[in-house]
Amino acid sequence: MKVVAIVQARMGSTRLPGKVLKQLGSQSVLAHVINRLRSVPAIHEVVVATTTESIDQAIVHETVQLDVPCYRGSEYDVLSRYYEAARQHRADVIVRITSDCPLIDPDVTGQCIDFFFRQQVDYASNTIERTFPRGLDTEVFTMEALQTAQMRASLPYQREHVTPYLYQNPALFKMAHYKDAKDYSHYRWTLDTVEDWLFITSVVNRCESESIPLSYSSILKMLDNYPELIEINAHVEQKKLESGTVPL
Repeated sequence: MKVVAIVQARMGSTRLPGKVLKQLGSQSVLAHVINRLRSVPAIHEVVVATTTESIDQAIVHETVQLDVPCYRGSEYDVLSRYYEAARQHRADVIVRITSDCPLIDPDVTGQCIDFFFRQQVDYASNTIERTFPRGLDTEVFTMEALQTAQMRASLPYQREHVTPYLYQNPALFKMAHYKDAKDYSHYRWTLDTVEDWLFITSVVNRCESESIPLSYSSILKMLDNYPELIEINAHVEQKKLESGTVPL
């Protein structure tokens, strides 16, 4: 079975335009995501899915530099963008990752994929019954499930956010929820605002200065020692699913 991680990415963000190509240390945010996914043994190929808009030519250029395949599709119908990218790369199983998660953890993502196969389900994630920090989001689903969603999902937010049709129809799809032993869902490690950027750069700089690995467990320990960092973006409100804003 071919497991393909598809990373959705676009330059147009309502709250932090161009965020995925911002320089984080020695590489872009997108490069961080791609390189971390490349270290997951269960993933056979990583693909970037961007839009056909001219502004996203910058994304295409970055994928060339990173030597990673890029599919260009609809800006608004992200579900079809995923479906066509998965079809083009002959995926049997799709791992959905968004490019605003530069701290995505290879171990957590790999464990979620392993969990998906052990549970023998159509869809598994760590996002529905959330225990991991926002920013370690991993969704895993079959090509058959994605194809069904592509054919049947009709509501705009179902097309924009790719997977709602799957997890909102438990009668059609077998699902499982990957959880941590402790609840860290109140932590915000994703990149959507200036405050998020300040938090992430502070974490990366602190880890680099103290030779701390950029891993889930190591960052948790570091934040225990520097709790003031958590407050940088603790007040940021996550956008609602049906808000109508175009996702990555």
